[in-house]
Amino acid sequence: MKITSCSEELDPSLFRPDFPILRKVLRDGIPLVYLDNAATTQRPRQVIAAIVDTYEHHYSNVHRGIHTLADKTTELYEGARDRLQEFLNAAEREEIVFTSGATGGINLVARAWGDANIREGDEILLTEMEHHSNIVPWYQLAQRTGAVVRHLPLTEDGRLELRALPNLLTKKTKLLAVTAVSNVLGTINPVHELVPAAHAVGAKVLIDAAQSVPHHPTDVKQLDADFLVFSGHKMLGPTGVGVLYAKREILESMPPFLGGGSMIHEVTLEGFVPGDIPARFEAGTPPIVGAIGLRAAVDYLEKVGLNRVESHERQLTERLHAALAEVEGVRILGPDPAHKAGIVSFVLEDLHAQDLAHLLDRFGVAVRAGHHCAMPLHRRYGVAASARASFYFYNTSEDVDHLVEGILRSRRLFQRRQ
Repeated sequence: MKITSCSEELDPSLFRPDFPILRKVLRDGIPLVYLDNAATTQRPRQVIAAIVDTYEHHYSNVHRGIHTLADKTTELYEGARDRLQEFLNAAEREEIVFTSGATGGINLVARAWGDANIREGDEILLTEMEHHSNIVPWYQLAQRTGAVVRHLPLTEDGRLELRALPNLLTKKTKLLAVTAVSNVLGTINPVHELVPAAHAVGAKVLIDAAQSVPHHPTDVKQLDADFLVFSGHKMLGPTGVGVLYAKREILESMPPFLGGGSMIHEVTLEGFVPGDIPARFEAGTPPIVGAIGLRAAVDYLEKVGLNRVESHERQLTERLHAALAEVEGVRILGPDPAHKAGIVSFVLEDLHAQDLAHLLDRFGVAVRAGHHCAMPLHRRYGVAASARASFYFYNTSEDVDHLVEGILRSRRLFQRRQ
């Protein structure tokens, strides 16, 4: 990987050689065009090498061993925590909890903080654009406690209807849980406005940053959110690992969710004393190699430059929006590129999203089709499913052109079959 100045325009050709899978050739010699990055990104060889190196040379369990391998693995694992603290600009390393992913982090908060703090009649405010992972745990919490879940509506172009906020964000609101970037609409939400508004009425704020942390710089001190979650596999890292950031004083007030392993300080036949943070939330064997791989992913991303990643993705998004505007019968969900990340979901009036994705695959183009774990959002716009193209820094303008060509070919092929 060639490192260039963050002020320079990003050139995907400098990074694509680091991704072995991007050289994959599909059936009939067709090259892969991977545009499903909102679901999961690909891994560079530097991340793969960090994982292999750990298993081949250092691997053991962490924290309790006193032999050489245990010491080295613990050093690497806790070093990953230090690296994530730096990456997010968290105040303390103890504010970084390794989880199984964004979903695991949200569920941890819902159980450990929610069960201890939410009571009957309290309100939890979500938005109509949330991923199921930021909906279901709060309804489960409401079922356990008698709390009420409310939703901030959307405008027709897929942005938050902020005029409704004063009527929904009240003294009854105990938590605002909001995505930083919609995984369907691509909408970039004004979290810097939402956090202080929630704090003004005494509510805590959880940010689902699964679609934002991989694409632009995140400073949790500036955000001032109480909780922030994201997944490693959406930012070049391994599956099965993610991060929950939370303010120290909140973590210290939360009882542990899962029991066993390193989450204890002492266990007797009469009970147990939980360990200090963050260990009390990392029960059992933690995602050791996943965390080490995530550290390598962070190192790679910071060398690429997240500001350049964001700028490059916006150029691709603008290119796709302009091209789809010339295709008859296309409806793009979400706002214009100035207000969205590198996610473009759309529907064709005469071709179901699933059929389109299947045909595109025949032409080597990988996109996502379905409700994208956001069924309420699709109902809001009167569609059952959409096709979604999502970009990362290794995607090129030619990838966009291949997608558009594939859409046109798919439509012609489908029409001939009718």
